[in-house]
This record gives sequence, C-alpha cells and structure tokens, in this order.
Amino acid sequence: MAVSRIQDGKKLKRSVFHRIRKEAEAAQPKIEAKATAKYLRISPKKARSVVNAIRGKNVDEALQVLMFSPKKAARLTYKVLVSAIANAENNFGLNADDLYVAEVYVNDGPRMKRLWPRGRGRADILQKRLAHITVVVRDREKEKELKSQK
Repeated sequence: MAVSRIQDGKKLKRSVFHRIRKEAEAAQPKIEAKATAKYLRISPKKARSVVNAIRGKNVDEALQVLMFSPKKAARLTYKVLVSAIANAENNFGLNADDLYVAEVYVNDGPRMKRLWPRGRGRADILQKRLAHITVVVRDREKEKELKSQK
C-alpha cells in the first residue's frame, strides 16, 4: 500500500509521513528474509559463478548444490544461505520448507592493494579483491496468497 504525503489537501511533515509509512509497512505480512556476508576474501567474479547456480531454487536444493561444490565461494555462500534461513524462521516465523532463493548477488568490496617487486627496482600493484554476498529467501506459499488477494 502506497502512502501519500498529501492528506486533506495539506502536505504532511516529513517525520509524520515517514512514521505513517513505517506503520503501514509493519502491518504488511513478512514474506522474505535476508542475510549478508561482507568483506569476504574472494574475487567477486569467482563467487558469481557459484551464486548464479542457486538463484530461484528451493532452499533444500540450493543447500545440496552448495554442499557438494568444491569451490571456496560455495562454502561462503552456504553459510550466508543458512543464516538467511535462520533469519526467516526466527525473526519472521516463516516455514523453512516453503522458502526459495529469491535473490542472490555478489557485490565488490574494497580492494587491498599490495606491492609486488619486479626487476630493476620497479614494482607492480597487486589488487586483492573482497566481496559482499547477499542472499534473500522468500516464502513461496505466502507470496502466492498475497498475489491472489490483489
């Protein structure tokens, strides 16, 4: 539900508008949970190949894919996915059996720059890349209920 900033022909104060907007958001049923791991010591390019494999899958299937993948990014993503499932169950009371991986993405973190000595007194810069992995899980059943109500 969208909340308008103009009520009864008057413009609401910003603080009042945001209070009303937050109350309206709190009244909506929660259907998703999120978990983020930041500053992971892996190249984002390497991690993206793993997270693309689990996008859109049921949580059980995604955990199986990550568990049997030999890549380092799979171990890191597995931990983030387990955390997102725990957030969904404990914070929002969602059923783990109905969850699926709605969004998963890898963002660049800061880069550590190191000097690499070369011949004749020169040096190259070595960039050690960091990544942020975010996983969003949604409840498929409650999502269907919300779509049918609209």
